[in-house]
Amino acid sequence: MKIFKLKILGAAILWGLTGLAYHADAQDVSELTSGEEVTITLDEAIQIALVNNHLLRKGLLDLDRAEAQIREAWGSVYPQINASGSYTRNLRTPNPFAGSDAGGLFESFGAVDWLAFNESARTDGDPNTNPISFDEYLDRQRQGYEDAGIAPPGSDGSNPFAVENQFEFGLSVTQAVYNGAAFSAIKAAKQFRELNQDQVQADRQQVVNEVKNSFYSALLAKEQVEVLRSSVERLRVTVEETRRSVEAGVLSRYDRVSAEVELVNLETNLIEAENQAELAAKNLALQLGIPTQNEINLRGALEYDESMQPEVADKDVAYEIAMQQRPDISQTENLLELRAIEGEVTKSRYFPTVNAFANFAYIGSVPSNRTLISPVEGQEFTFTTSDRGFFDDSYWNEAVSVGLRMNWSIFNGFQTRMQVQQNKIDIKKAEIDREFQQNAVYLEIDQTMKNLETSLRRIRSQERNLEQAELNYEFSLRRLQEGAGTALQERQASSLLDQSKLNYLSAVYDYLIALSQYEKSIGKPVLDAE
Repeated sequence: MKIFKLKILGAAILWGLTGLAYHADAQDVSELTSGEEVTITLDEAIQIALVNNHLLRKGLLDLDRAEAQIREAWGSVYPQINASGSYTRNLRTPNPFAGSDAGGLFESFGAVDWLAFNESARTDGDPNTNPISFDEYLDRQRQGYEDAGIAPPGSDGSNPFAVENQFEFGLSVTQAVYNGAAFSAIKAAKQFRELNQDQVQADRQQVVNEVKNSFYSALLAKEQVEVLRSSVERLRVTVEETRRSVEAGVLSRYDRVSAEVELVNLETNLIEAENQAELAAKNLALQLGIPTQNEINLRGALEYDESMQPEVADKDVAYEIAMQQRPDISQTENLLELRAIEGEVTKSRYFPTVNAFANFAYIGSVPSNRTLISPVEGQEFTFTTSDRGFFDDSYWNEAVSVGLRMNWSIFNGFQTRMQVQQNKIDIKKAEIDREFQQNAVYLEIDQTMKNLETSLRRIRSQERNLEQAELNYEFSLRRLQEGAGTALQERQASSLLDQSKLNYLSAVYDYLIALSQYEKSIGKPVLDAE
């Protein structure tokens, strides 16, 4: 099987220089193929998880979402530009003067034309032109329309005021002059981004703690397999020596059978331990965002040295550090600030909003029949027609307006006052949560430090016990080789040695888990690869 060594390429750049931006191609995990073996250390596992863990990748998307919400909030104070257009086809238009005396006024327009004709006839100095009666004027006008083959206006009984086609195209611009809610919303969006940044940092610490737990669990399972494998090898040697002793008549057949049964049981335990170790490694791969089909090979050992002591041994000092470093503490403070900003948004409803606006419209009233009837110059009762174009200036007009618009809710049934009261209650609840959180943090630090102390005492005790077990096994093995001891005594000593090793590994594991939890409890910053 090919050994694939992971390389952490630029993890610090990913989180430090790009503003916590995720780039999937910045490390070699993406190059893995199913079945490849991955060899990693704890530090490498942490750096892989900081880039590839599913929870952190989702957190970065939430951060991007918060940035988009800030830009959205700013959009409410930018100029708002809207375009509109409409077309209306008037199939039947009512007479606007129906039922009123105004209709008679328009019927008298013909008389006005007759009076103007007679006045012109009297004053033109031509003796051949004389005033005529109103009926004659109408008859001659009607004859002129017939000679020109033109239907007189209104002869079809249609509404003379109706326009079949109406168009309107508009552009409006609105600019907020004063809007307290909009500007408070911008502050709220920025505060929400701070909350998401704190959450990302909290998720990083949580992921690091979980990766350490998974790595130590997988490492413990691996070490347990090694202990059992060594025990199986020793027992196989013992079984072979027992068989030879039985053949030589030194030991009974019972001793051989007992050793063989014990070997089978131990081999079964080894198989189960190997399965558990494989599952622990797959769980680690899941935390790292690596396909679980790949085999994880751990580099490291469960060992304790004095450098693993916590950085701060004083509980009160550790608590003060936690108040400064823990992102969830910062998140609570930002939440209180967000509640205060929400109160500002609510109070802004007491004040008016003022907007400046500018509107431009291009309006068209275009009849379907665009034929214009006009008399021939110098010939009063001779008519001609002409067609106007669709975009003739007589059909289209522009409209432009500018102004200020104020909207002020004077009274809304005390709704705003009650909303302000609810916001004050939310702030008090958040303050109570902060008080509880501070007490919980102190208790968490106290508990983790006690766990560290207990685990360290177990390590000290198991170190001495392991030394005694190793001496006891060497003594029993030497007695067996000299013929002074029995195989049963050697097996018992071997079993005690194995149990002592497992107890020591368990104590170191518990200490490392407690140390990781302690570092998380004080909010130790997560450092990226250099």
